[in-house]
Amino acid sequence: MKKKLLLIAAGVLLLACLIPIPNHLKDGGTVEYRAMLYTVSRVHRLNGAEAEKPYQEGVSVRVLGVELYNNVK
Repeated sequence: MKKKLLLIAAGVLLLACLIPIPNHLKDGGTVEYRAMLYTVSRVHRLNGAEAEKPYQEGVSVRVLGVELYNNVK
């Protein structure tokens, strides 16, 4: 009985670490989906007036603080 309860508790904890919470930033439309183990950012950021393009777009993925993918241009 204790093993089953421990297994259920570990499953709930793991599930809580994987559920993302969206965070809308006020930089032009960037949305970050943050969980305890990873972060996915859909970037739509306004650049300064001197920049070639008026905004940056792309996706950034970090797992345990290590950047795995970034195509923000």
